[in-house]
Amino acid sequence: MRRLILISILAIIVFTGCTGVFSRDEEPGKIRVGIVYDIGGKDDRSFNAAAWEGVKRARDQMGIKLRDAEPGDPTSLEPSLRAFAELKYDLVIGVGFAQSPVIEQVAKDYPNVNFAIIDGFVLLPNVSPLLFKEHEGSFLVGMIAASKSTSGKLGFVGGMDIPLIHKFAKGYEEGAKYVNPNIQIMENYVGITDSAWNNPSKGKELAKNQYDNGCDVVFHAAGNSGMGVFDAAEETKKLAIGVDSNQNAIKPGYVLTSMLKRVDVAVYSIIQDIVEKRFKSGIHVYGLENEGVDFAIDDNNRALIPPDLIEKVKQAKAEIIAGKIKVTNAMEK
Repeated sequence: MRRLILISILAIIVFTGCTGVFSRDEEPGKIRVGIVYDIGGKDDRSFNAAAWEGVKRARDQMGIKLRDAEPGDPTSLEPSLRAFAELKYDLVIGVGFAQSPVIEQVAKDYPNVNFAIIDGFVLLPNVSPLLFKEHEGSFLVGMIAASKSTSGKLGFVGGMDIPLIHKFAKGYEEGAKYVNPNIQIMENYVGITDSAWNNPSKGKELAKNQYDNGCDVVFHAAGNSGMGVFDAAEETKKLAIGVDSNQNAIKPGYVLTSMLKRVDVAVYSIIQDIVEKRFKSGIHVYGLENEGVDFAIDDNNRALIPPDLIEKVKQAKAEIIAGKIKVTNAMEK
């Protein structure tokens, strides 16, 4: 019966997007890493894409055997995770807080398999939660937005209305008000279910409304729904701010900057721990001090941000690291 269940699980994964075919003896001796993305998939050009960049770099530089799964819907998350665990992969990574309860259950069932969960809070002897100080990076892009605004109005479009995304919104607000205490911020969310991460048309609608109401810069933390924010920025000839990955190149000239959430750094680091046999369970935190969050400057947006503003933001960054500027973590309130 166990064998039949395993075969069923593997079949589900193959038909829901897992790369390649599993085998117990594939390339013996290699460290094997499996990663399960959330429903946005690794081509979302945002959160999942950053995780993909990290595991891909680990594969290329460390020679690990990498398999990934794009479940497509929440019901396929558990079968995907269990398949990697059943095949005794050296590390199984879950992308996104929504996988927390599933990772917790699967990790309990496979205590000898190591797991990592991005944005999830699972405290077990074989699980490493990878968490970020999103509020700190959002503070920096809030400073940039307020400095560029001529209307005194900014927008924020979140994906799912949850405490994690409130961290982005609060940090953004505090950074903007650090520059202009009187600035106004419109805040809207795409939805309250997982589908909120993958609804560009709704993201565009919300951003368009904010632009029409006077906002001249809109920051999104909405996964693939944020692609609609960029479309709205281009149509209205205003500015948007990207998130997670460097999204400056998506609409050059209309993306003011991107708040980098270095999921790539986190997954690369945890894989390196496995390869070097120093994996430790427990919380790993990534902030400004260890390049876990930041803002993006490149050839696509350099002309939009004057050098003196970059220096001001870098100074604020140093002061946050030193503890001189305190940024509110909305999840701790």
